Amino acid sequence: MKQSIKKWVYLLLLSIIWGSSYILIKKGLVGLTPLQLGSIRILMTTIILIALGWKHLKNIPAPAWKWILFTGYFGTFFPSYLFAFAETAIDSSVAAVLNGMTPLFTLLFGLAFFGSTLKWGKLIGVLIGFGGTLILVSNEFSINSGTKSWYALLVVCAAGCYAINVNVLKYKLDGVSALGIALGNFLAIIIPALLVLSFSNFPWSSVITGGEVSISLGYIFILAFLGTALAKVMFNELVAISSPVFSISITYLLPIVAIGWGVLDGEVFTWFQWMGCAFILLGVYLVTDKKRLKKTRI
Repeated sequence: MKQSIKKWVYLLLLSIIWGSSYILIKKGLVGLTPLQLGSIRILMTTIILIALGWKHLKNIPAPAWKWILFTGYFGTFFPSYLFAFAETAIDSSVAAVLNGMTPLFTLLFGLAFFGSTLKWGKLIGVLIGFGGTLILVSNEFSINSGTKSWYALLVVCAAGCYAINVNVLKYKLDGVSALGIALGNFLAIIIPALLVLSFSNFPWSSVITGGEVSISLGYIFILAFLGTALAKVMFNELVAISSPVFSISITYLLPIVAIGWGVLDGEVFTWFQWMGCAFILLGVYLVTDKKRLKKTRI
């Protein structure tokens, strides 16, 4: 598959998978605390990735491990807990919409710390997409968030973590196996996650007897397999074949999927929100590297 097509396929698939992850987190929180959910998610994903990609570890050069450790915390560990705590107070669709700030942070961090060049078309695309995100989030906050909307700051922090992560992936881990990076990330954070789980009073007896805890674990397994393990590998590959800003523009498409789940659940989707979606799609188009696309087609 040509890279120009492959990166769009990855973009759409990841948008669907990660756009659905917010509702899975919400369902998981029915029987689990945020600390338990984040830790179990990391534990399950580590086991899955070990089964799939153990042999890829030997191909990782020694100097890359410090950056893999770094991206393990900023790309997975911190966001896993931040989103879990955030969704105890704000709707899953609101969390997805706020995550749309990631491309803007990615562009700013790339300019400030990684020597990336400023392309005005991409800057305009980021701003237009961010404007669409604000349209969506303004509606969601006015309807659903109430006095606990300050929890949204946790999602903003997670968006900043993702922005740092994607820049490090592109500029420090370019050429390293996508599956190797993903497994290395989780091996780097599995011990802290187990320590958090050990102090979270996890109801082990409820796992055997069934009920809400077992159901929540089922949702988290789906989240770990699709939304974390598979998606993490796909995202690392996407970063490798495209630009950091294009890769992270997934976060502009996530709100459309996340709010779509809300519509299926009986929520009302207004023309105002559709206008926001249109801005988001335009922003994604503008951050695409047109020159690279043209070269690939020749």
